[in-house]
Amino acid sequence: MRLLPALRLRPGPGAALPRYRQGQSPEPRTREYFYYLDHQGQLFLDDTKVKNFITCFKDVAFLSFFFKHLEPNRSGRYEAEFPFLSRCGRERNFLRCEDRPVVFTHLLPGDSQLLSFCGGGERLAVPFQPEKLTVFPENGRLYHPAPAKSGGVGLVRSALAWEWSSSFQYARGQEQPPTHFLWEGRSYRLTEELLPLLRRESSDSPVSTRQS
Repeated sequence: MRLLPALRLRPGPGAALPRYRQGQSPEPRTREYFYYLDHQGQLFLDDTKVKNFITCFKDVAFLSFFFKHLEPNRSGRYEAEFPFLSRCGRERNFLRCEDRPVVFTHLLPGDSQLLSFCGGGERLAVPFQPEKLTVFPENGRLYHPAPAKSGGVGLVRSALAWEWSSSFQYARGQEQPPTHFLWEGRSYRLTEELLPLLRRESSDSPVSTRQS
């Protein structure tokens, strides 16, 4: 899977100071923290050296608040390196992500047909719209509509995408993106309406998708 070249967020060997410090206070009564979201929907402090299930944030209340208040970073600070911001009073929480700031992890059990994201359970969920699932040809990943404040499109976690892979149908041939999705006995024609947004943001964004 193709990833864009890495963006250097920390200075290299010999540099005097990092570009940020967790908890820094650039002005009175203001604190700034820096986070990273991976392609599995796991949230970390950006400078965590080992990023895995053990070190990611798991508190549902915190995750729910963080992502419900997430918006594009127009603060005038770190906008290129951390394109999203979640505010908590005078606290600024900057976010960069490997792919998208919303990562769908699983369908909630029951008949609700809600697609949950970023570890928030039912507190972070959107209605599942199977006809709007979109495979982005440039990276082969699967996407689904997300809250507008978070960019309108979210990544589907690779494990969930693999679980659904046998339900895709390819009327144009296996070498082309899927055209239909079989769900609960019904074949949905895929609208591909997320493609223009994905292509526009892929070409415009100065921030890379990199693993940490």
